[in-house]
Amino acid sequence: MTTAHEDKTTGLSRRGLLKGFAATLGAAAFARAVAPIQELAAGMSVDEFLQKHYQELKPDQMKAVLARLEAETLEQYGAEVTIEDVRPQPGVKFAYALNLSVCIGCRKCAEACHEENNHDRATNNSYIRVLEMTQGSFDMEKGDATYDHAVPKAGKYYMPVQCQQCDNPPCTKVCPVEATWKEKDGVVVIDYNWCIGCRYCEAACPYHARRFNWTKPEIPAEEVNPVQAYLSNRIRPQGVMEKCTFCLHRTRKGRLPACLEACPTGARVFGNVLDPNSSIRWVLENKRVFVLKEELGTRPNFFYFFDV
Repeated sequence: MTTAHEDKTTGLSRRGLLKGFAATLGAAAFARAVAPIQELAAGMSVDEFLQKHYQELKPDQMKAVLARLEAETLEQYGAEVTIEDVRPQPGVKFAYALNLSVCIGCRKCAEACHEENNHDRATNNSYIRVLEMTQGSFDMEKGDATYDHAVPKAGKYYMPVQCQQCDNPPCTKVCPVEATWKEKDGVVVIDYNWCIGCRYCEAACPYHARRFNWTKPEIPAEEVNPVQAYLSNRIRPQGVMEKCTFCLHRTRKGRLPACLEACPTGARVFGNVLDPNSSIRWVLENKRVFVLKEELGTRPNFFYFFDV
């Protein structure tokens, strides 16, 4: 018999899932895996710890969760925010393309991501890494993400890398509590309140696209982006994984990702690949595009191309 706080599909409480995870790994391995969140879990409210999985929440339950999160943000950050549950639109599958011929490595996209997604200010975190690449090379592992000279530099080109929103994402398959999954519009998301911070998904991602919140994010109240979504840019708690969501709080409402709007050269193209008249569809049909690490079979929805 399940309680009011248990998953109606599996009959398991969140505590039960954690217990099962521990049994699978073994006590020593489990202790190491969840060590970064032990202090956090001790400070969780009962409602937060026993919250159902996002996919199991009924509308009235989700409404209560959103209200609680908004109140917590006001209390902890002094900022009034609106957190919505923005669902995928029917007949939409998002994809991104990046013109490497015109990207100049200015990192304006990463800066916009940092601000839009309420990242910790001290770490200057972003979901985007801009790699400085040697012309003729496509090995992202040899790219330099820490360059600090004037750009663009002769003999180099620039490759921004973020979540590839794979159709066959290895990250979702390794999550022991199903806290991450792929939505109908192609966006891979994370339920931050269900994530236990084991970092298995981070290890599984071949694009280094996931981030772990080692500390509670620090953001001045006046810098908090108040327009937020549960599965997107709300301020993430300490001890959980996070990633790019194609700015679903914007794109599912017909707007463009913040990184695209910030690009000064027009290198970025985004849209619905199911729409034959979309810009992204034109790029895929008329340019020689490629994806990163195609040999792995992840089938990314993030494409790259050159104007040659």
